[in-house]
This record gives sequence, structure tokens and C-alpha cells, in this order.
Amino acid sequence: MDRKERKKQKKLINLNGTLMKTLKAVNSLLGNSMDEASLKRHRKGMERAGLLTAPRENITVTPFCVESINCEEITPELAHNPGYAILYAHGGGYVTGNLNYARILGAKLALSTGFTTFSFDYRLAPEHPYPAALEDAVKVFEYLTGLYPPERILFAGDSAGGNLVLCLAQKLLAEGKKLPDMLLLFSPWTDMTATAPSYETYKNMDPILTKEYVTEAAKVYIAGQGSDDDPRFSPLSGTLSGLPHVYIMAGRNEILLDDSLRLRDKILELDGDVTLDLDEDGWHVYQQMPLPIAAQALKRLSAHVSSKIYGDIKK
Repeated sequence: MDRKERKKQKKLINLNGTLMKTLKAVNSLLGNSMDEASLKRHRKGMERAGLLTAPRENITVTPFCVESINCEEITPELAHNPGYAILYAHGGGYVTGNLNYARILGAKLALSTGFTTFSFDYRLAPEHPYPAALEDAVKVFEYLTGLYPPERILFAGDSAGGNLVLCLAQKLLAEGKKLPDMLLLFSPWTDMTATAPSYETYKNMDPILTKEYVTEAAKVYIAGQGSDDDPRFSPLSGTLSGLPHVYIMAGRNEILLDDSLRLRDKILELDGDVTLDLDEDGWHVYQQMPLPIAAQALKRLSAHVSSKIYGDIKK
């Protein structure tokens, strides 16, 4: 790393330090409770975040429905490859998030890959606990397979959305159905037991999540239907052999870090195909922010996806 690059990196680290304090302060105001008033604040805050920060230029957003599920088709206007699609599931602990919030990463995925991205407004807990979100994901995927062959579809998801698309892939695998081309996971929530050391190691550094929020969200999502280590809720405990290529992006400064590291390690133990992109200055789903660190991450993702897909085509 040359002097200019070190200076640039130092500036970025300082920016992250200030930003993380601000993010932590904002998120602390929302609290960790799953009561009606707190959930309303969380959901409103995430919707505002989407309206304020989602990219608006060089994309076309088309709403549509799959049965009663509201969805969006996000098409890049430049360098569009209509032969591939991304099925993207937003995060939010299975208790918050909507299409406005999903548009942040949905649009970035479309712009960075050139593929049409499809996001969907899956049902949320506690009103709709497991398996409502998974049922909605299955329906949207089945709809997409009427437009694209499964091998031309990529799954993507952040946090709980990463949990959702990984569970969806495991469900397809168990049923002997065709799988997507690859999985793109941003800080995926893979273990609902919340027992990993990273919860303690990074509790004072994570600007987004707290253990209390994660455990409360898991509780209302599971809703007494099983233990928190059940593969239905914690895909880290499920079948990880036979999956398509898995690309994981995570930040060093997050309590869910071990969810990504352990997922990578388990897939490697099974001789699976997995890549971990760990940003030392990143935090939980930092790719959402309108900052250079996020833009750099999406460039890396773009290069990785292009190498995997177009490299295969050339062979």
C-alpha cells in the first residue's frame, strides 16, 4: 500500500469512527423491544432510510405483485444484462423492512451487476412468524423461474434476508429442486442462538445491532415453534453441502461476524465453494451507506460476480 493509499485509508477509518458513533446513537433511540410502539418506530425509521438513501438514477423501478406479495423489479438502465436476475431479500430481523428499505441494496445490486433485481415485501413477525417469510420467498422464486431458468438467478440477502435466502436454498436442496447460480450474502444472520463470541467481542463496536435486539427478534420469529438452533431458523445448523457458490460480505465491527466466519468455515470443511470478503473497517451491512467504503464493496462484488459468471461463459 503506497503513501497516498494509506492516507486515503486513514481518512476512511476516521470517518468510520465518527459515523459509527452517530449510527449507534440513532439506533439506541429505537430500543430493543418488540412491543407495538417500538416496532412502529423501527419500521418507520427503516422506511425513511430507504427513501433518503436508495439510489434513484440510472434505474427503472416497476412494482408488481405475486399473489398478495408486493414486489419491485429494479432494472439498470446502463450495461443491462437481461439474461440474469437477482432475487433479493431485505434485512431487518424478520420484524422490520419493506420495499422502500429494500430498494437501497436492491438498486445497488442492479447497478453493480447489470442484472435485474427483484425484491419482495415478505410478511413480518410478530404478526406473521415462521414460516410466513419463507413461504413468500418460495412463491416469488417460483414466479421468477417462469421468467428465468434457475441457473440464471442469483439469491441475495442482508442480515435476516441472508438467513432467508440461505434457508430457501436449503429447502430447494432438500426437495431436490434446481438451485440458483449463486448466493450473495451481506452480514448474514445464520445462527439464532446468539452464543457466538463475536457478540461479546464487538458489542461496543457494532453501530447497528445489539444482542438484546437480535434475541428478541429471534424469539418473535420462532414463536415457540422450535429451538433457536433448529435448521429452520439457524441455517448454520442445516445442510451446507451441495449449495451453489456462496459469496459472503461482512464487516469486522459487527456482533454477527462469527455467523459469517462459521458459515465460511463449515462450507470449506465440506469442500464447498465459498468466498468471504471481510472489510476490516466495515460494520453490519455497511454496503447500504452512501459512502466510499460501500461503493468499494459493491465494486468488489461486481468484479467477483462477473468473474464467476462471464468467466464460466468463456470456458
